[in-house]
Amino acid sequence: MHREISGLSSMATRAILAELSAHIRQVHGIPIRFESAGGVDVARRIRAGAEADVLVLADDAMAALAAEGHVLDGTLRPLWISQVVAAVPEGAPAPALASEADLRAALLAAQRVAYSTGPSGKAVVDLVDRLGLSDEVRGRLVQAPPGVPVGSMLASGDADLAFQQHSELMGLPGVTVIGPLPGSAAISSTFTGGVPATSPAPDRATAVLDLLGSDTATKAAHARGMRAAGDDD
Repeated sequence: MHREISGLSSMATRAILAELSAHIRQVHGIPIRFESAGGVDVARRIRAGAEADVLVLADDAMAALAAEGHVLDGTLRPLWISQVVAAVPEGAPAPALASEADLRAALLAAQRVAYSTGPSGKAVVDLVDRLGLSDEVRGRLVQAPPGVPVGSMLASGDADLAFQQHSELMGLPGVTVIGPLPGSAAISSTFTGGVPATSPAPDRATAVLDLLGSDTATKAAHARGMRAAGDDD
């Protein structure tokens, strides 16, 4: 029997990859297991020479790793697109988010605003700056530790407004998802797969990447609040 295919991913794709790994093992007979952690930590581990067969991270992180020679040429494959959504503690009044004016009002009213590490978290901070709210809001921004869903900060009372990938907030106890950010404030991330240069089985890893782009994977992505990279908005 072939050795188990090992994968590394960011937390945003943990649930979908767990579901698809079980499907691939059962239907295609390929043993595969993904370990998920904060995207910044995963990229650091790859740069330090961690061995893995499949890597799934945000597109810009994957592009940087590929440019540095840590991903095999020709294996990058955009897989899924996820929107950043706003959320509040369960039972709390949900602010309107129909316009950027609504978003500004929600940010100004919040006492503690939680956001994640990685590209989507940086995009939230940049958005606060673009909205001209740095002076009023920056001191109330609270970054979740790497690998920790910001939803847990809502549930524990450590934040009263949070922004993170939909896939990481949906279904969490103690959390109510309001929806995506309005208009030009919308933030989305593309998650891309690739084969790390350290893979001992690049051909089998590439076969797994093909399965992650299948119709079955697309259905799983939709159920997890994402869409396939080739889908229309």
